Amino acid sequence: MPNAYFAIERPANDPFLGYLPGSAERAELKKELDRQSSQVVKIPLIINGEEIYTEKTIKVTMPHDHNHVIAECCMAGEKELKLAIESALAAKEAWENMPWEHRSAIFLKAADCITGSYRKVLNASTMLGQSKTVFQAEIDIAELADFLRFGVWSAQEIFKQQPASSDGIWNRQDYRPLEGFICAISPFNFTSIGGNLPTAPAIVGNVALWKPSSTAVLSNYYYMKLLMHCGLPKGVINFIPSSGSDVSKYVLSDPRLAGFHFTGSTGVFQGVWKRVGENIASYHCYPRLVGETGGKDYIFAHNTAEIDPLCAAIVRGSFEYQGQKCSACSRVFIPKSIWPEAEKKIKEQVASLKVGNVQEFDTFMGAVIDKASFETCKGFIDRAKSASDCEIIAGGSYDDSKGWFIQPTVIRCNSPFYESMVQEIFGPIVSIYVYDDDKLDETMHICDTASPYALTGAIFAQDRQVIAKMEKALRNSSGNFYINDKCTGAVVGQQPFGGARASGTNDKAGTMLNMLRWVSAHAVKEAFSPSSAVVYPYMSEK
Repeated sequence: MPNAYFAIERPANDPFLGYLPGSAERAELKKELDRQSSQVVKIPLIINGEEIYTEKTIKVTMPHDHNHVIAECCMAGEKELKLAIESALAAKEAWENMPWEHRSAIFLKAADCITGSYRKVLNASTMLGQSKTVFQAEIDIAELADFLRFGVWSAQEIFKQQPASSDGIWNRQDYRPLEGFICAISPFNFTSIGGNLPTAPAIVGNVALWKPSSTAVLSNYYYMKLLMHCGLPKGVINFIPSSGSDVSKYVLSDPRLAGFHFTGSTGVFQGVWKRVGENIASYHCYPRLVGETGGKDYIFAHNTAEIDPLCAAIVRGSFEYQGQKCSACSRVFIPKSIWPEAEKKIKEQVASLKVGNVQEFDTFMGAVIDKASFETCKGFIDRAKSASDCEIIAGGSYDDSKGWFIQPTVIRCNSPFYESMVQEIFGPIVSIYVYDDDKLDETMHICDTASPYALTGAIFAQDRQVIAKMEKALRNSSGNFYINDKCTGAVVGQQPFGGARASGTNDKAGTMLNMLRWVSAHAVKEAFSPSSAVVYPYMSEK
């Protein structure tokens, strides 16, 4: 190793491109969209750096045009999953012993590629495969680069944390990767999260198996290919599209499982926790379980709130990316005194939103991800139409003839405990409860306790005493809290993201809090002048 200390400066967030009419990036992206939409990509497993094609495959379609196939993805079974485990463990020693500056270089190079030549590829595949608009895809891909850069920097900052020493003693702390392998299961809604889940542990020397979501597998595959292009050694991350049941049976039960990195539903994460608990005596080490799960995110308005920013936050926070963000606004509390004005503006704004093909750049909202999601949203809408204690005041229609389209829908609920006010929907449906102005405290308590989740929340008020009061009352209701802003849009390095309660372990992706979960501290004491004495001075009688 060179006799030098390699310092990594704190990164700056990657700026978003505008894709304005006539811009070069708009023209390049449209060309890439045409290219990708005109082909069907055969997606293999990638195990030990080798592409493996299996007989079991699934078709990948555009959510906004569900008869349009853009990829065919191979699926791993028992044989391939066990091979992936063994190849990861075979790569482990060389990987964790690679000099830190060389490991870092791989991920820093990947970040530069993401913000450079690969940007259009990842943006286009995210738009087509996950039905994201150009802006939603852009912020997603920029975040992926941020995750890599802040991940490397966060690891460096952890390594710098060293214990105190005394005269004749040198104390130091080594941060080892975990013993075994990491299993990463990623969601469909963010390419950035998919990319971060296996790479965060890898940055600090772990090896990982990565099961991507079948509905985000195209963009995830391109990212995996990028990592290999940037020098990721064979076996360090194995790309294994597969069924959840097979992963549970063959991966989570392996005694060498060291950690589980997850973003997805609360039910799945609880099932994994249970599975690990059932197998706890068989593991070589206690597996680290890190998860960001469900949410029932809210906006809570006080009667001093400014109407225009409040309504804009509700509409954007609820309907950007079809409400399929973990942080999306799903319930709103508004006082009676400002409701008439707010209702008028919300209705006008929702009516103006274009829903359709994300390849058309004037589209605000695409389709929900798949048939199951469509049916879930449809069920909530249909039940609201027939319920006596709520009414649909905007939207309420749906159409699956071409794509999985749900119109942005606003439900006014007479009870804060109506199902759409407390249950996670993960679609473009927001429920509003109008409360009596003099019942602020009571309503905040309901907001805090009616749902088991605690991911994101926002308050709107102008009175500073009220803001302080609301922040205190709702302190434990979210992991990310916003004052006079929408409850979405956390930026890596600025608003560390994650929630508690049924929303996850709150380990804040992209920060030292998350990276610490993937290392095992090793304290070393070296005595420069070791004592030869056995008897202590205090034992003398003279």
